[in-house]
Amino acid sequence: MDKFKNAIVVTGCIGSGKSSVCEILKKKGYEVIDADKISHEILDSLGDEISAVFGSEFVKDSKPDRKKLGVLVFKDRKKLKILEQILHPKIKAEILRKAKILEKLNKVYFVDIPLFYESSNYPEFKRVLVVYAPKELIVERIMKRNLLTKDEALARINLQLDIEKKRDLADFVIENTRNLDELNSKVDEFLRGDL
Repeated sequence: MDKFKNAIVVTGCIGSGKSSVCEILKKKGYEVIDADKISHEILDSLGDEISAVFGSEFVKDSKPDRKKLGVLVFKDRKKLKILEQILHPKIKAEILRKAKILEKLNKVYFVDIPLFYESSNYPEFKRVLVVYAPKELIVERIMKRNLLTKDEALARINLQLDIEKKRDLADFVIENTRNLDELNSKVDEFLRGDL
């Protein structure tokens, strides 16, 4: 039996609009488990471990310096793997704890997992919604949002599975290529479908 039959994973690529879709879903009354939020909370509690593994220059006021750490790990896959090995088991445990609680309500809920396909850490979740935007648009968005150069933006994007492949693997796709009003309409259309 499917342990998490009411769950739908929301994923995509950095800058594709996962967070916007999740905010819309929340406004419509759906529960959303936010892996990034959980990740930030857990990372903030690991200052000593991050200092020991990566160096004290990556910790500020006893918390990991996310910007410095981000620059490091998004340039070096080995360092990214090390960080993931520290974080992922703790993140997964918290996501599954929350999912077990929501499953008891017996209605659809969403799990926002940005690196769902890359990590292969969540076989418990069977249904996947990909928030899609073309790569060129994603580059523009994250340069603007994260104040990154084109090279920095591409470095982050290239660490993830190609958005076209994610689209092909998805059970559901919401295209996010225009504005928030259109995205709202696309989410409504998705919710009217057979979930």
